[in-house]
Amino acid sequence: MTDSPPKTFIRTDGRQTWEPRPISIHPGFIENADGSVLVETGKTRVICTASVEEGVPPFLQRKDQPPKHGWLTAEYGMLPGSTGRRKKRDSGGKIDGRTQEIQRLIGRSLRSVVGLKALGNHTFWIDCDVIQADGGTRTAAITGGFVALAIALDRMISEKRIDSWPIQHQLAAVSVGLKEGTALVDLKYDEDSQADVDLNVVQTSEGELVEVQGTAEHKRFRREQLDELLKLAEEGLKSHFQIQRKILDDLKNAKL
Repeated sequence: MTDSPPKTFIRTDGRQTWEPRPISIHPGFIENADGSVLVETGKTRVICTASVEEGVPPFLQRKDQPPKHGWLTAEYGMLPGSTGRRKKRDSGGKIDGRTQEIQRLIGRSLRSVVGLKALGNHTFWIDCDVIQADGGTRTAAITGGFVALAIALDRMISEKRIDSWPIQHQLAAVSVGLKEGTALVDLKYDEDSQADVDLNVVQTSEGELVEVQGTAEHKRFRREQLDELLKLAEEGLKSHFQIQRKILDDLKNAKL
C-alpha cells in the first residue's frame, strides 16, 4: 500500500486516492453468445461477449497443412448514447484511430495469457460494447473480456470442441494517473480528462505486467512517480481479480 495521501485532496465521488471504484461482473448477460458478461465499474458499463468461429484468419493458413494454432481477436465500440454527446457509429468499414488502438490493446492483452495452440482450428472474437462511459472503458473491457472468454472456453471443453484449458494466467486492467501531484487509481472521466499523467495498466494476478500505456498529458513525471503508480495499480487490481475468481471458481473446466 502506498503512503496515505494528502488529506486536502478530495475526489468527486468521495473515494480515497488508492480506492478503485466498486466493480461487478454479471455472467451470462447475453444468452446467444458463447460467453458474455456485463461489467460495471462505477458508472462505466461494458458488455463483453465471446463468440467462436470455425477456422482461422488467412495469415495463419498454410497450403495443405492444418493451422499450427487458433486465434483470438477483439473489437471495441461505444454506443451512441454511451457519452454525454451522441457518439457517432463507425460506418462504411471505417474505424477511428482511438477505437482501433483500444481493440488492438484488448486483443494483445488477452492473447498474452492464452495458449493459442490449445484453441485448435478456431477463432475467438471478443466484442466489447460500451453502453455507458465514465472513464476506464478499455480497462473494464479487458477485465470483463477475460471472463467472457473463460466462460466460452469452459463451454467449448464441455462440448468436446477443444481438449484442454487454454488460459494460463488470470488477467485484469485498471487506470492510474497523477492529478495535482497526487496519484489516483481507477480514474473517472472528470479525473481522466484533467489528469497530468494517465496510465492504463494490464497485469496478471501473479503481478506480471502485460502492458503499460502511459502519457504525460500536461506535465512530465519522474521514475519514482511511475513506480508509485504501478504499485497503486497492483493494489487496486486485487478487487478485480477477486471478483473474476468468484466466477472462475464456478466454471467446471477452469484450471488457474
